Amino acid sequence: MSNGQWYPPEWPDRIRALASGELTPTTPKRAATVMLLRDTADGVAVHMLRRRTSMAFAGGAYAYPGGGVDLRDSRPVRWGGPSLAVWAARLGVDEAAAQAIVCAAVRETFEEAGVLLAGLTPDTVIGDTTGPEWEADRQALVDRELAFADLLDRRGLVLRSDLLGAWARWITPEFEPRRYDTWFFVAALPVGQRTRNASTEADRTVWIRPCDATAGYDRGELLMMPPTVATLRTVAPYATAADALAAADGRDLTPVLARAEMADGELVLSWPGHEEFTKHIPRGGPR
Repeated sequence: MSNGQWYPPEWPDRIRALASGELTPTTPKRAATVMLLRDTADGVAVHMLRRRTSMAFAGGAYAYPGGGVDLRDSRPVRWGGPSLAVWAARLGVDEAAAQAIVCAAVRETFEEAGVLLAGLTPDTVIGDTTGPEWEADRQALVDRELAFADLLDRRGLVLRSDLLGAWARWITPEFEPRRYDTWFFVAALPVGQRTRNASTEADRTVWIRPCDATAGYDRGELLMMPPTVATLRTVAPYATAADALAAADGRDLTPVLARAEMADGELVLSWPGHEEFTKHIPRGGPR
């Protein structure tokens, strides 16, 4: 392999099973992930975590904080920023789903990076989320002992949806057993807050320039999934975190879904609009 594209060896067999009707696609679960950005003297850096190699899905791959939408993410919260109607139109879902997706993005960022996009008023943001009490709340969220809405309500906080910008949407291929319909967001690290490795699924975290991350991927040194590489490449040109956030409204959120087909005697796996990830597998090839 010339780069660091995550490519499970079982994919060819699963693709063939899907084509023959032996495999029924599972329904993707909604999910959200956040590219946390901060300005440095060398340009914008993004916060990434490396998934533990023991993970069944994408073990060892670099990714962003994120995860699946929880049913309780639909519970009403104090809301700041664009209305739910605006978010629904932007994300291509109804208002209830829009709230759940945005809440999941904010909740997962707090759970996995210790960063909370919320404030005491619609125009402020919490400056410090460290200490025993914050850690207890974060762990209670992870353990599903505390709903995100209850955390915000108890602390008198407003969710700052305006601190997020929707960037992309990718759907896990139909031949994967674990499937997610994932919205990717960008956000600037709030002043006074700092990230940390708070995820049990990650063995390390880094702040890295998007161009350096993709260069590591191109050399085969950093393992990543196609959505991660694609979003890194598209955010790399922006000089500041504010520039990237301002550009989010113009981003195309048409879902990207991998396609597999037989062509000229070989299996071709592609992601429409992202030719660099195309794989050609000879008929009867790796099994």
